[in-house]
Amino acid sequence: MTERVFLHIGLPKTGTTYLQRTLWDNKGALTEAGLLLPGRHRRRHLLASLDVRDDPKLASRAGDVSAPWADLVTEALAWSGDVLISHEFFGPASSDQVRRAVESLVSAEVHVIITAREMVGLAISRWQEYVRNGGHRPIDKYPADKAYNPADAWGWASFDLADILDRWGSVIPHERIHVIPMAPGASDPGELLTRFLDVMGYADVRMTPPENRVNEGLGVVEAELLRRTTPLMTDFRSAADRGNWIRGYLAAPGVMPGLGEKFRPSDERLADLEGRGRRAIATLTAGGYDVVGDLSLLEPRDVRDRRRPGEVTDAEQLEVATQVIAALMTRVRELKRRQHAPSKREELGRPRVSVSRFVTGLISRIRKDNAR
Repeated sequence: MTERVFLHIGLPKTGTTYLQRTLWDNKGALTEAGLLLPGRHRRRHLLASLDVRDDPKLASRAGDVSAPWADLVTEALAWSGDVLISHEFFGPASSDQVRRAVESLVSAEVHVIITAREMVGLAISRWQEYVRNGGHRPIDKYPADKAYNPADAWGWASFDLADILDRWGSVIPHERIHVIPMAPGASDPGELLTRFLDVMGYADVRMTPPENRVNEGLGVVEAELLRRTTPLMTDFRSAADRGNWIRGYLAAPGVMPGLGEKFRPSDERLADLEGRGRRAIATLTAGGYDVVGDLSLLEPRDVRDRRRPGEVTDAEQLEVATQVIAALMTRVRELKRRQHAPSKREELGRPRVSVSRFVTGLISRIRKDNAR
């Protein structure tokens, strides 16, 4: 029977993609060391997070969606060491949903890991990711101010740290909730990985990190252009379409220019974000949670010297749009060339008929026709 189960529940935009990719790329080494990542691939953890939160969108996802959480639990309980399940979409779960998930793990000692960052930067990055996935609400209106819904993986419940601590902390003992503060800006992902593994006792496992950079951001001009473009893409409604074509293609490096100018929301929204950030710090300070690192890293940053997306001019957006069109045309040509390459190779591989033989045959056929 498994000993400990670690649930990594986010927050989003805190290096989760880097961590998950690195963990799955090194699954064999972790398994050998005693830490199991259950499931055939990491997408099973995404589906399990939807299952735990009773998200109705699970039914429309591709693949086996009958019981993804139960599948992970079955594999976890048959393991004799430790288990790690990781996806940021677990975060919005209600207290009752958390309790059911913990109870399904029977006698395992359940721990929660939360990678966290200061609220202002997190909210800006979260809006940017929302836009990259086809969202079109302005930054000051994201997320929408509506009642809590655990099925909403993009609302406040997914990244308001104090709120998440309240819900998960009502079920999990606080000393088993491990919060890892991240340094603002371009922090060292290797250092984050080391602290993450150290929480579980596996920091000495040799890991090979991804070669390419994960999740490059958008600047203010690129983000505003994308926000105004995606409402016109009315047929791109499914999660797969948004993820593959908008986030993975239109908003990707090589198509969308990487100007990278940082930005901010309005003063009113900043004040709200700063208040939420300070509440999270107060909750961590008074609640007996296990903070792995420097809590002061979660202090809200002052970003009032930056521009707001609404200040981007049409001329700036036109300049970026022309670069996007040029990049898309180049990509289309590359794809067409690849598409036609096999047929050209087949033609080149066919035996050629000499001109003289062709002419001789043609003349012979003409003579036969005239003789009839």
